[in-house]
Order: sequence, then structure tokens, then C-alpha cells
Amino acid sequence: MPSSSKITVTAPARLHMGFIDLSGALGRHFGSIGIALNEINTRLTLSKADQRCITGPSAQRADRCLTQLCDALNVSDRVNINIDTAIPEHVGLGSGTQMALAIGSALNAYYGLGLTVREIASVMDRGLRSGIGIGVFEHGGLVVDGGRGEKTITPPVLVHLDVPVDWRFILVFDRRGQGLHGEQEIAAFEALPTFPRHQAEHLCYLIMMQGLPAFAERDLKQFGHVISQLQQAVGKHFAPAQGGIYASREVTKAMDWLTQQGAVAVGQTSWGPTCFCAVESAEQAEAIVQQAKTQFSNLVHLDFAVVSANNQKSPSRVLLSND
Repeated sequence: MPSSSKITVTAPARLHMGFIDLSGALGRHFGSIGIALNEINTRLTLSKADQRCITGPSAQRADRCLTQLCDALNVSDRVNINIDTAIPEHVGLGSGTQMALAIGSALNAYYGLGLTVREIASVMDRGLRSGIGIGVFEHGGLVVDGGRGEKTITPPVLVHLDVPVDWRFILVFDRRGQGLHGEQEIAAFEALPTFPRHQAEHLCYLIMMQGLPAFAERDLKQFGHVISQLQQAVGKHFAPAQGGIYASREVTKAMDWLTQQGAVAVGQTSWGPTCFCAVESAEQAEAIVQQAKTQFSNLVHLDFAVVSANNQKSPSRVLLSND
């Protein structure tokens, strides 16, 4: 029997700042770093219903998730899911993982199944490469995952740190397209050349001995320098599949301009086409974005947004109600 009549779950979007080891030469593949966001999320409420009903943005994706979860968990799909907000699909912000984990967590609470987040993720085949989506759902803040080894089910979280509250991230969207996903993404990974082992070793050193210490000491410039190097290395590797270091030429122009304005940690989140950069304060971010909107007013398909990091220990808030 359901343990509660209504469950609301909020799952944060994330920036995927890059893979650390695409070579797998030492036995572990991938490993990645990313940050949970505040202003963009998936928020849904699951409640009692006589028949299955899903309403709101990304309802088709939610419908597929519900089918897969109910079949795997052997529970009834006679529930109502109202989606208040949904992370935009296939733009690099982790929409698929967060929708799957949000619905899975809601069902878990509704039916009293006692599952962990990672058990839900495993059921939904999430974390096959990056563990950032799972990590930010669990912890918020900045997360580094350890990639996949021979016995990995979901990539383990190795580092979790709060992001300085003053820092802001500027996002640049290209409304015309979507990043690679699904079968195209799988095919792209299979077609890419071997990532040089020495490059992976260098990136591991940069993250461990420069990027993370700088982050812990609130040195955005040095942390951003490391992220930009990581992004350049991974972007060049992915260029044959996405047409360049970034997937959108117009977004590339905007990122070059933002770098000239002093933004750091410049890169593309996942397969894009969304890109990001960081600055020290909300005031600086808002001022730069206003200038950017004027600078690129002729590119009407570009959008700019200022977002902050979500440091909540349980950003995936599960709220129970018997109303």
C-alpha cells in the first residue's frame, strides 16, 4: 500500500564540466566533474489516481520513465504525475537522469520501497558513463566521480564540496539545436579515436593538484584555468563528432567574447550546445549578460542566463503529504 498520498521531488540541473580519463588505460574509464544548479530544475508531484496520468513539460519522457520504473519495480502505474518544471531536454543540463531519478524517488517514497538513489539509477541504466547527475541529485555542490571500473554499478562520488555562494555561472543557449543523445551519442563514443593516456594523466593531475585545491581555497581564477584546460582537451577529442570544440558556432563566438570580458571556467556542458563560464559575483554576471545581449542582438537564437550553484545536501527534495 502507498505510504503517502502525495510526493513532491525537486531535482537540480547540472553543469558537466568534463571527463577526466577517456583513455581507460589504467582500468577505469571516464571520471568527471560537475556542479548542481539552483535556478533550473525538474520539479514534479506524484499523487493517487484511478488511472495513469502525466501532465506538464517533458510529459513524453516522464511517461517512458514511469513505464520502465513500474515494470522493473513491479508496482502499479496508476498514479498522477504533475510536472511543474522540467530541465530542457538534450541541451547538456542532465534532463534525462534528473527526470528518471525524480520519478524513481517519488515512486520509492509513494510505495515505501526503501531503495537508495543509486539503486534507482541502476534500474534506469543511469551512470553508464558520467556519475555527475547521480552525485548532484544526492549531494548538490561540486562533485567529482571516479568513473567506471570492472565492478562499478554507478560511478562513486570521490569529492563533494560546497560552491562559494557568491560565484555565478553564465549559461549560453542555442535554441536551434540539441546535443548528441541516445543512439547518436553511443555511436559517437564508439567512433572517437583513442584518448591519449598521457593526456588523461595530465588532466588527473590538474584536477587533483591544481583545480580542487584552488576550489577549496575559493580561487576562482585558478580553478577556472584548470576547467578551461580540461574543456579544451575534451572538446578537441569530441570535435570530430560535434563539429568543433563546441557544438554551436554561434555559441563559440559568445564564449570567446565572454572570455575577453574576464569570465573563467569556460566550456560546454556535456554534448551541449549549452556552454558555461564563471565569474566572481552576481553583479558582475548580470552586467556581463546585459552587455552580451547587446553584443549579440543579431543572433536571436542565443539566450543568456545567470545561475548559481545548489549546495543543498539533499537538492532532490522529497516532500511527503497526506493531503
